[in-house]
Amino acid sequence: MFSGDGGQLLSDKSLTGSAGGGNNRMRFNILPLAFFIGIIVSPARAELYFNPRFLSDDPDAVADLSAFTQGQELPPGVYRVDIYLNDTYISTRDVQFQMSQDGKQLAPCLSPEHMSAMGVNRYAVPGMERLPADTCTSLNSMIQGATFRFDVGQQRLYLTVPQIYMSNQARGYIAPEYWDNGITAALLNYDFSGNRVRDSYGGTSDYAYLNLKTGLNIGSWRLRDNTSWSYSAGKGYSQNNWQHINTWLERDIVPLRSRLTMGDSYTRGDIFDGVNFRGIQLASDDNMVPDSQRGYAPTIHGISRGTSRISIRQNGYEIYQSTLPPGPFEINDIYPAGSGGDLQVTLQEADGSVQRFNVPWSSVPVLQREGHLKYALSAGEFRSGGHQQDNPRFAEGTLKYGLPAGWTVYGGAWIAERYRAFNLGVGKNMGWLGAVSLDATRANARLPDESRYDGQSYRFLYNKSLTETGTNIQLIGYRYSTRGYFSFADTAWKKMSGYSVLTQDGVIQIQPKYTDYYNLAYNKRGRVQVSISQQTGESSTLYLSGSHQSYWGTDRTDRQLNAGFNSSVNDISWSLNYSLSRNAWQHETDRILSFDVSIPFSHWMRSDSTSAWRNASARYSQTLEAHGQAASTAGLYGTLLEDNNLGYSIQSGYTRGGYEGSSKTGYASLNYRGGYGNASAGYSHSGGYRQLYYGLSGGILAHANGLTLSQPLGDTLILVRAPGASDTRIENQTGVSTDWRGYAVLPYATDYRENRVALDTNTLADNVDIENTVVSVVPTHGAVVRADYKTRVGVKVLMTLMRNGKAVPFGSVVTARNGGSSIAGENGQVYLSGMPLSGQVSVKWGSQTTDQCTADYKLPKESAGQILSHVTVSCR
Repeated sequence: MFSGDGGQLLSDKSLTGSAGGGNNRMRFNILPLAFFIGIIVSPARAELYFNPRFLSDDPDAVADLSAFTQGQELPPGVYRVDIYLNDTYISTRDVQFQMSQDGKQLAPCLSPEHMSAMGVNRYAVPGMERLPADTCTSLNSMIQGATFRFDVGQQRLYLTVPQIYMSNQARGYIAPEYWDNGITAALLNYDFSGNRVRDSYGGTSDYAYLNLKTGLNIGSWRLRDNTSWSYSAGKGYSQNNWQHINTWLERDIVPLRSRLTMGDSYTRGDIFDGVNFRGIQLASDDNMVPDSQRGYAPTIHGISRGTSRISIRQNGYEIYQSTLPPGPFEINDIYPAGSGGDLQVTLQEADGSVQRFNVPWSSVPVLQREGHLKYALSAGEFRSGGHQQDNPRFAEGTLKYGLPAGWTVYGGAWIAERYRAFNLGVGKNMGWLGAVSLDATRANARLPDESRYDGQSYRFLYNKSLTETGTNIQLIGYRYSTRGYFSFADTAWKKMSGYSVLTQDGVIQIQPKYTDYYNLAYNKRGRVQVSISQQTGESSTLYLSGSHQSYWGTDRTDRQLNAGFNSSVNDISWSLNYSLSRNAWQHETDRILSFDVSIPFSHWMRSDSTSAWRNASARYSQTLEAHGQAASTAGLYGTLLEDNNLGYSIQSGYTRGGYEGSSKTGYASLNYRGGYGNASAGYSHSGGYRQLYYGLSGGILAHANGLTLSQPLGDTLILVRAPGASDTRIENQTGVSTDWRGYAVLPYATDYRENRVALDTNTLADNVDIENTVVSVVPTHGAVVRADYKTRVGVKVLMTLMRNGKAVPFGSVVTARNGGSSIAGENGQVYLSGMPLSGQVSVKWGSQTTDQCTADYKLPKESAGQILSHVTVSCR
C-alpha cells in the first residue's frame, strides 16, 4: 500500500527526510518500486514499455505511468536538496530541475555563480567565464566531463567535477556565500548566584551576584553589553554595587577575513601585553578560515579545601564567580575581558580563609602558515576597572606573516603620548625539534613621576609534542626585561605605587595587605613558564605546569606550580595532585596535596541495564596542607531523568586542623538543565558554619515570531522553528526540547562551520509529521540563525477514493490543500498526513481534463485523538 506523505511506502517504520526545509517547496521521497516491476521490453521496439494490464485487466483502472517508464521519478520543479560535490557535502538549498535533453531524467539547472561558490574555478573551465554569472544551464554543457546523480529518496544531488577544474581550497572550506548572518533578534543572557552563610555565633552573611549580557542583531551588525551586580550583607554592613563591564558594536568584514569592533574591546596579547580599551579595532579572525588552516583562554587548576566561592578578576573586572565543592577543580570556560593581563583567582572558604593566586595569560608560538597574514589595528583610550589609572589614548598595530620553509616574521608598533614601543620577531617550525619564536621589544616610557626610561624585553617561546613517548611540551617560555623596560599599562598609573582592597565598604585606601599592591620601582624582570604533560600507558597522564616571575629591586617572586597524575583502570579513575602558589607581596605560601578516586556503579552492571544507578558514581578524596590541615570526603554523584539533565552530588567528610580545629563536613547539591534555563541549589556545613547556595541561569531570545526561553546563551545561536511540533527533543542537546509553539534555542553553534540540527522523531506527537528532520546552517560570528522545519499538524488518514463506483486508477497523484501529495495504491487507497478534520483533495491520473476529479471529506471529531483514521469518499 502506498503512503501519501512524499510518496513513501507505508510500513511499520516511518521514513525520515534529509537536511533542508522551508515552505512552499515541492518534495517527494521514494516512489513505489512496484511501478517498474511490470516494465518489459517489447520485441518490436527498442525502448521500455509498461503494460498496464500487468496491474489490472482494466486499463482504465491504472493511471498514465508513461513518465516513469523513462526514468522520470518526479515532475520538473524546485526541490530542496543536499548538494554533494566530489563526495563532499557543500550545502542544502533549493535547486531548479528541468527535463534533460534526452527527456529521460531530471537535470539540475545550475549557474556559473553557484558552481564558483562550490569551489569550481570558473576561469579554468573553457568558456565558463564568458557565461553570465546567473545563467541557468545544465552541468554537462557547462563543464566537460562533469556528471550528476539525483537521489530522489534521500533528496541529495551528487555532482562530480574533474579535479583540474576545482579551485585549490583547503579541506573544510565553506564559501562565504553560504555563511548566514541570521535573523534580526534581541537576546538576554542572565547568570545569578547567591549564598547565605551562618557562622558558629549565629551571625549570617548574604552574597549575591548577577551577570547580564544583552545583545541586538540586525543584519551583519552585533551590539553587545555586559553588566554585573553584586550584593553582600552581614551584621552592621550592606553593599549593593552595579558595574558596567563593556559595550561594543561589531560586524564581519568578509573580504578581509576580519572583524570590525567599535566600543569596548581589548588588544591582542600575542605580541604586546593586551589591554582593555574603548575605541575601534580591525583584526583578523582565524575562525573564518578552515580548521585545516588554523594555527586560547587559560584553563585554571586548583584545589578547594572545602565548599568555597571562587572569584576571577582580570584588569580590574570580575569576569567569573561560582561556588565549588571540596577537592580539585578545573575551570575551562572563562571568557576573559581581554587576551592579556594575568587572571587574579580568589577562593573564599566558608570558614573565612582565603586562597589567592595569579594565572599568567600568554599565548603559544606565533607561527603562521605560508602566505597567511594575520593583523590587528587598534586605536582608542585605555580602560581599567579600577580608579588608580588614567585613560591615555594610543594606537597599536601588529602583523604576522608566514614565509616558506616554516618561517614566520612578526612585529608591531605601539604609539601613545607617554609611551613608544616597537617589536620585531621571528618564528620557525623546526620539524621534530619543535617550534620556537624569539622577539625583542624596545620601549620608551614616561612614568607618573615624569621620569623617562628606555628598555628592552626579550621573549623566547618553545612548543613540542613527542608522539613517540607521549610527551606534550605545551609551552616553555622565558621573558627577560631590562631595568628600564615598562609596559604601556605601567604609564597609565596615577602614582608610582599604591594598592586597593575590596572591603565591605568598597575600594578604600588602608594599611596594605599586598593583595593588589603595585610599585613601579619593582618592574618585571624575568618570567619563566612551563607546561608539560606525559602520557604513561593507555589511560594515564602525568602533567606539570608552573610559572616564576621576578622583579627588579626586590628578591620577592610570584610562584605557581601544579603537578599531578591522572589514571584509570577499566572505568575506575583516580588522581594525585599537588598545588603550590605564592604571591610576591604575601608572606605565606599555599601548598596542597590531594588524592581523588571515582568508581562508577555501572562497573558492576550489565551494559543494557536501565537502572537509575547506572549513571551514578562513588567518590572519595583526601587533601593535606602544609599548615597541618587535612580533610577527607566520601560521597555519591550522578545524573537522573531520561535526558540525564538533573545532576546531584552528596558528600560527607571530616577535617582536622585549620581555623576551626576538627569538625565534620557535609555537602549536597542539585543541578538542573532544562529547555527554559538552568537551576542549582546546595547546602554545606563545616564546623560551626552552615552555607546555603543557589543559582539560576538562562537566556531569553526575542525574534519576529515571539519570545523563546533557553539555556545560557553562547556567542552564536540557532533558533529551531518547527511550528506545531511541541515538546520535541533536539538530538545531542541535553535538556533542550521545543516549547509549546514548536520553538527552541540551541545555545551554542560553531562559527563559519556546518552545524547540522536534528529533531528526535521518536518524540514527535502522533498528529505531527515533519518532512525534513535535519537542517544544516553555517552561521557567522554572533548570529542567530533559524533552522526551519516543514511540519504538518493534523490527522493521519487512510483514505479510499471512489469514482463512479470504482476505485480511482492505480498510481493517481492525490494532492491535499495543505500541500501534501501521495500516490494512490490498489483499491484507491492513499495515506495522507497533517490533514484537517474536513477538506478537499484533488486526484489526477492522466494529462486529459477528464483524467481528474476532486473529493470532499469530513472526519468525526474523535479522529483528532486517533493514530490513524479511515474514511471512504466519492471523487467527482
